[in-house]
Amino acid sequence: MSAPAPSPLAIVDAEPLPRQDEVLTDAALAFVAELHRLFTPRRDELLLRRQDRRAEIARTSTLDFRPETAAVREGDWKVAPAPAALNDRRVEITGPTDRKMTINALNSGARVWLADFEDASAPTWENVVTGQLNLIDAYERRIDFTDPKSGKSYALKDAGELATVVMRPRGWHLEERHLRFDGRPMPGALVDFGLYFFHNAKRLIELGKGPYFYLPKTESYLEARLWNDVFVFAQDYVGIPQGTVRATVLIETITAAYEMEEILYELRDHAAGLNAGRWDYLFSIVKNFRDGGAKFVLPDRNAVTMTAPFMRAYTELLVRTCHKRGAHAIGGMAAFIPSRKDAEVNKVAFEKVKADKDREAGDGFDGSWVAHPDLVPIAMASFDAVLGDKPNQKDRLREDVSVASGDLIAIDSLDAKPTYDGLLGAVQVGIRYIEAWLRGLGAVAIFNLMEDAATAEISRSQIWQWINAGVVFENGELATADLARKVAAEELAAIRAEIGEEAFATGRWQQAHDLLLKVSLDADYADFLTLPAYEQLVG
Repeated sequence: MSAPAPSPLAIVDAEPLPRQDEVLTDAALAFVAELHRLFTPRRDELLLRRQDRRAEIARTSTLDFRPETAAVREGDWKVAPAPAALNDRRVEITGPTDRKMTINALNSGARVWLADFEDASAPTWENVVTGQLNLIDAYERRIDFTDPKSGKSYALKDAGELATVVMRPRGWHLEERHLRFDGRPMPGALVDFGLYFFHNAKRLIELGKGPYFYLPKTESYLEARLWNDVFVFAQDYVGIPQGTVRATVLIETITAAYEMEEILYELRDHAAGLNAGRWDYLFSIVKNFRDGGAKFVLPDRNAVTMTAPFMRAYTELLVRTCHKRGAHAIGGMAAFIPSRKDAEVNKVAFEKVKADKDREAGDGFDGSWVAHPDLVPIAMASFDAVLGDKPNQKDRLREDVSVASGDLIAIDSLDAKPTYDGLLGAVQVGIRYIEAWLRGLGAVAIFNLMEDAATAEISRSQIWQWINAGVVFENGELATADLARKVAAEELAAIRAEIGEEAFATGRWQQAHDLLLKVSLDADYADFLTLPAYEQLVG
């Protein structure tokens, strides 16, 4: 192959990074530019279709399985068999692609690492580029890290199997402002996918694995079709066999929950499974039904467990759908963070994770997520107890499950109400998370839970919904914009007193407070918090 012409892409507003030339090669950028030319127009059309769908939900306050795709749901078809590296997925660890996390995740004992360029990563240019570099270095086994504070060193273990990487690019809605084509920002999804695929597809095949992806924020089977076409083109472009790519789709939007079979069908030659992404799923319910009246008002997020009837309907339908079509069903996040200093915190976290993973394994899931290496053995034990030596339980077809369209949006089946403490919690987590995100941190431990962008979306969406629905809390206070401002001001003062003037001044606290209130109180609801936040992200 002759040397590629210089890429038509321009890198803008970005300080040069060490070793960036290893990632941003002419050949890689030419590939990304071609992805943009071929697929961004369709991406733009699909984002407009999302607006139409949302307008329809606002008008009807309901959703149903799509009549025009009934033949797909009734058809006799299966997805491609799982490759060996993805056949046993009983425990998956998630986290951003910084150097320390890359080493710890690969060494964790989990079968899979979700290497996250999405909700657990704030998309600074440094995070975008060095995350790619860290994965290349890991595959070449030339990655190490020394913590500048503790002096502790990290390196890949020599013996035993490293976790299989499943990389998650950004969702279709996010742009990458630092990479432009004819002055226009590139879709972040195509930048993340394109750079990773171009550099690693053949390298991964040589390692006995392949380019595997998690697809976030999918809202329809047409969006899955677009990803499938991207995969077909990409495999031809670099000259690897069709079907080498495998994708697991997060069913983390309420609209996608009604199109699970269709999503698998569109990706059937490349499909690896579906995942029950619980926090974004709740955010999507609030976002889509935010003006649907009292019956769609969600209580405090911690009151919405996976045993809530409408959440149970969602997970049971997901397992049944996956196994009917030969795909893996992957459970949700155990967000608890063990404390190596507080035995009581540890005990509670371990008990909750065990109960959660026991339930998922018993329901037929083939694996599940954890956010911390210390939780891997607990989740592993839950799935080992059910799976034994079997790699998965796709033979459990769950034909006992029957879910009607109304079951997925029966929010009022949950016997819980919003509380004043829930409002406090939403403000506390929202400010703390957004402040960290604006400094470039996407995965943040807050109150012994690992929080990511989905958590902040729930926080601000619930504040918005409770105010607009005129919720009266148990203490008699009415949810109003003024009450939210009062609570936020008190929280900001408490943070200042807790961390001191110097730390407060060097952080992004006032900015985070203002942004949380903007996206929680504006009459014009922002589709994603990360869109206005990205404009304020430094780097």
